[in-house]
Amino acid sequence: MTSSAKPMIIVYDAKSYDREYFGAAEGIERFHVRFNRFRLEPETASSAEGAQAVCVFVNDDLQRPTLETLARLGVRMVTLRCAGFNNVDCKAAKQLGMTVTRVPSYSPHAVAEHTLALILTLNRKTHRAFNRVRELDFSLDGLVGFDLHGKTAGIIGTGKIGRLVCRILKGFGMRVIASDVYPDMEWAAQNGVEYADNRALAQRSDIVSLHTPLTSETDHIIGSEFIATMKRGAMLINVSRGRLVHTAALIEGLKSGQIGGVALDVYEEEEGIFFEDLSGRVLQDDELARLLTFPNVLITSHQAFLTREALSEISRVTVENLLRFADGQRLLEGTAL
Repeated sequence: MTSSAKPMIIVYDAKSYDREYFGAAEGIERFHVRFNRFRLEPETASSAEGAQAVCVFVNDDLQRPTLETLARLGVRMVTLRCAGFNNVDCKAAKQLGMTVTRVPSYSPHAVAEHTLALILTLNRKTHRAFNRVRELDFSLDGLVGFDLHGKTAGIIGTGKIGRLVCRILKGFGMRVIASDVYPDMEWAAQNGVEYADNRALAQRSDIVSLHTPLTSETDHIIGSEFIATMKRGAMLINVSRGRLVHTAALIEGLKSGQIGGVALDVYEEEEGIFFEDLSGRVLQDDELARLLTFPNVLITSHQAFLTREALSEISRVTVENLLRFADGQRLLEGTAL
């Protein structure tokens, strides 16, 4: 990536905050950066002509057809400004001689704290109260919540984010049980957390919160069987990956009352919807439209990561890896795929 001219980096699916924080990252002046609002996919991959690297986000398509076009155009590096990489064909990238990096940990506190914001908002119905008061409706009917203190939370996935959520919920006086494919019994004992399998977790939890990556084993981990096992009226929270939850089963659980409330920051078919302003259009996703009709469903548009600290760290790590790659240096530990 060395030449007399500045190497070109193209940032896809770029929003205003991407421009702001990438523009402030140390070392970015060494590159010519072009921001594209549209996503990278097979139909738009030709726009990468002249670039040595592309920077992408969660809804960009980095499967083999896109990667082959990028490689043919001379793109040598793909850098993700996120932790998840299920949208990338890593095997194809390796075969094409392309380097792929991600930001494995930007701010677990941002996501953990948004989890709590969703739990408290859904439980105490502050979003509904806010809308009522703006219409001068000061009644309290339908706004009854419950004390978190003394209730049981089930945390699926005890990585950095899951562990922070456990600690915060313990601070509310909740009992916390967790499940993980690699349980850390020493950490659990030190923090008063009990490990259990998913079935026992579902049966005992008043709130179930998902903090596990999307893999072939966790795809639709929350389906009809899990929902039927849940304590009736329990809440479900997902700030992790949309496809952890089977939407059709979720809707049935809400209709029957088996699920008492749902808060989602991610959705399994969010591409082309989340991060976009569709306020003047007809929503074409029937399942999402149905979810939005339930009074006990709260949806945010994949914003759990959206803090100043997280955006700064994403930009720092991404630009640092671009600089290291340009200079032929070793990439930051844990970022290469």
